[in-house]
Amino acid sequence: MTSAFAPALEHAAAPGTARAVALFCHGGTVESVQPPRERALSLLRMRAIEEFVRRSVGPRGLDTYLLRYRVAGWNGVAADPYADVRWALERIRAEHGDDLPVVLVGHSMGGRAVLRAGGEPGVAAVCALAPWTPPGEPVGHLRGRTVVLLHGRGDRWVPTRLSADYAVRAQRAGARIARFTVAGGHSMVRRSGLWHALVRDVVLAGAGFAPERDDVRAALDAPPPDGLAVPLDPPRRRR
Repeated sequence: MTSAFAPALEHAAAPGTARAVALFCHGGTVESVQPPRERALSLLRMRAIEEFVRRSVGPRGLDTYLLRYRVAGWNGVAADPYADVRWALERIRAEHGDDLPVVLVGHSMGGRAVLRAGGEPGVAAVCALAPWTPPGEPVGHLRGRTVVLLHGRGDRWVPTRLSADYAVRAQRAGARIARFTVAGGHSMVRRSGLWHALVRDVVLAGAGFAPERDDVRAALDAPPPDGLAVPLDPPRRRR
């Protein structure tokens, strides 16, 4: 780790015995060695998603963790958020052992970080929202892993073609991957209920609490490339 700052985990324990864990990772920026701002929109948005999932799934035995990075930037080869995700997974394994499934959820830069960490021990599924996946981002470690992507078709910050290209490469590398699209942009505010519900359902299935949702299972099992550009929202009716 390259910063004098320390990462932190915000932990919400399940009401009873923990049976699974979800780790939530917010977005950031390309270059910065300053810690994330407390009121950063990316952090507030991920807190809202974590809260929704915790309220929905927590009573079944889900522990949730929200990762606060050391610094707000990816910072080139340092890949600081990825290092922090690995740090968080080590802490989670130290707390819960190696037997509980872990579902990773990340947005934007956090999506890149959780995808990088998708091959770590204990990771049962990865849900990446509007992920920042530049050309050449590694995919081989995701072989045999379950990965679900969701990207807004109007995203002006992270072009949808990046996640589209990434999904194709990951599938060729052996990942069990689905990619959905939805109206709206990078903030995940438009049609927010669809974003929240998909994360909840990926966590439910990854944790082993419920079967995969029908549309998610169909996309994951579809022959290439049919499951890599599935509209999550119904098309508008013409008037």
